[in-house]
Amino acid sequence: MKHGIGKTFSESWHRVAELRVTLRSTVTVRKQLFRGKHWYVLQDPFNNHFFRLEKPAYTFISRLNPAQSVAEVWQSNLEHNPETAPGQDEVIRLLAQLYHANLLFCELPVDSQKLFERYRQRQQKEQRSKLSSLMFFRIPLFDPDPWLTRHPLLVQLLTSRVAFGVWLILLLLAGKTVVEQLPQLISEAGNLLSVSNLLLLYCGLALVKTLHELGHTLVCKRFGGEVHTIGLMLIVFAPLPYMDATSSWSFRQRRERILVASAGMFFEFFAAATAALIWANTGPGTIHSLSLNMLIVASVSTLLFNANPLLRYDGYYILSDLLDIPNLQSRSQEHLKHLARRYLFGLRQSSSPTDNHKEACWLSIYGLLSGAYRFIIYAGIILFVADRFLLLGLVMAVFCLLIWGIVPIGRFISYLLISPELTRVRSRAIFCTLSLSLVAIFLFGMVPLPNRFRAPGIIEAQSHILVTSQTAGQLSQILHDDGSSVVTGQPLLQLVNPELEIEIKLTHAQRDEIVYLQQQSVAFQGDATRITLKRRLQALDSRLAELQRRHQALLVTAETAGIWVAPELEQRVDSWLERGKKLGDIVSTDSFKFVAVVGQEDAADLFSATTCEQVAVRLNGLASTELPVVDYQVIPFEQVILPSATLGLKGGGEIPVKGKDDQGLETIEPFFRISADLEQLETSSLRHGHSGQIRFTLAPQPLLTQGYRKIRQFIQKRYQL
Repeated sequence: MKHGIGKTFSESWHRVAELRVTLRSTVTVRKQLFRGKHWYVLQDPFNNHFFRLEKPAYTFISRLNPAQSVAEVWQSNLEHNPETAPGQDEVIRLLAQLYHANLLFCELPVDSQKLFERYRQRQQKEQRSKLSSLMFFRIPLFDPDPWLTRHPLLVQLLTSRVAFGVWLILLLLAGKTVVEQLPQLISEAGNLLSVSNLLLLYCGLALVKTLHELGHTLVCKRFGGEVHTIGLMLIVFAPLPYMDATSSWSFRQRRERILVASAGMFFEFFAAATAALIWANTGPGTIHSLSLNMLIVASVSTLLFNANPLLRYDGYYILSDLLDIPNLQSRSQEHLKHLARRYLFGLRQSSSPTDNHKEACWLSIYGLLSGAYRFIIYAGIILFVADRFLLLGLVMAVFCLLIWGIVPIGRFISYLLISPELTRVRSRAIFCTLSLSLVAIFLFGMVPLPNRFRAPGIIEAQSHILVTSQTAGQLSQILHDDGSSVVTGQPLLQLVNPELEIEIKLTHAQRDEIVYLQQQSVAFQGDATRITLKRRLQALDSRLAELQRRHQALLVTAETAGIWVAPELEQRVDSWLERGKKLGDIVSTDSFKFVAVVGQEDAADLFSATTCEQVAVRLNGLASTELPVVDYQVIPFEQVILPSATLGLKGGGEIPVKGKDDQGLETIEPFFRISADLEQLETSSLRHGHSGQIRFTLAPQPLLTQGYRKIRQFIQKRYQL
């Protein structure tokens, strides 16, 4: 609770003045240091409720006793601490909050119960919030604390320095294994979300989360905490284990609180390392697949969820302790509400949950970022569910829209119209709200904004010949460098194929043998034998001619005059090249075009648009130079083969390609091909195969229109609706 002097006297003081209250005997108090200030943490071990007080507030609370009334204690405290003693308004709020946190012992008269009614309503609101959390619902199962208390040696062993040493060695070995087998890992992980793997994925997730919660439990117990709840949490209707380690909040040492919060991730890394070693040393089967699932789940969940402070998981509590800002999420929300009430609505009585400017800055930043990130995560979860169960995904989307959209808007309107705290500033609050709403509608729904999109592509000469290997061989020598001029018949590359040379020698020997047999058959053999030998000789001659043709093809020559373009050959020297492998291009420098790859959504905009205001090309490495486009043509049928491997993910581009395609040309999703003629400028700076981006500038449209169109196209493409 933030301390503030507040009003010294209150109109409602008579309702609590004669009460005789005291802290419950079960309440424990621990002192903590935050940002150089001492705070007191009150804990009820029976319900695990916590309450944080500054020293002035705790000084007053600690004086409460059944022998004195609240008014007597307040008057005495005011006399001893006139500068820091809480005012009557603050005392009323403090008593109400402690009472409904079940930390005070007292019997309230009816009049006082009415005073505390708003805090009871707040408690009921929190309960409704828990029930409305459809995707994250908790079911407590049992209390593990008695068992942990009976086995202290096990707790000590699993959280000792020896255990940490074993963990570190295992992590290093697993890291080395993953790096060495990374291509295979990426290939196998591509089927992680397939229907046939969903059961193993869930089993792996359940095992990893069990170890995660075990880590929190053991480390919390190691530092003297109590763990009274282990249960199941329904995450998108999938049951997973959870435990309650909130007793660690009362630890005096920040280091201990951080270790408890990070223990789950340590145990997840242990699970990931063990799974990596098992995966690398087992063949295809259930154990191999389960290990792969555990490895991926432990890594991804740690990075996206547990270690991320923007969600209320382990990273959140670690950041909260590192910043010395308890209740970071709730206080950030309260601070943002305070900023709106104070500076938009002009409510001067509004108070921030902090009086520290640095802390206020952190609260503002965290409140904005966490809200945006939670929206992204929840949207991702809904899409993930809808991909497999469309109806369930729609139900979840409607539910989330109701809970996080319509209901909050309704409550905000009710707050504007009937809230007592806005009595003096209600006109200003309504005016500001309507003004901001109209400005937002005008900016997003009526003001035309630039409407453009980009597509990757490559430069192609209008006239070019593809040069491929006519026979398989090892690239031994590059006879002409990339970018050099060549004439017809000029040698470009030299391949070698020792196996081909051996085969030619063997065929020559076989032919010589047949010729010798023919000579012998003239005197000793019949006509049938001579006919057979003749046919055999003809077959060997044909075979030898084919082998010699292939041998001659090892010397790659230019079929026409032009510029030899082969930027990747330097990396292929001494590499084996299969027959039909692209070696390069011989291009003409007279004119060039830009061949782009456009997704189905952007292609729809081109088909529907009457005209483009501007079309231009920028090449990678030459971003400052814009190449005007004279004309362009959208080829009106879908394709799946890229014009160059450099546009695909395997070649360093951005377009997803199929993993089974070694050349990296076959795309996962169909695309449309665009051919754009470039204006004749300094063509010497253009090179065949140079990658870049083409930008289409369409007629301006309001942002709301553009967003609606993108969302509609996304849904139509993803769910065929």
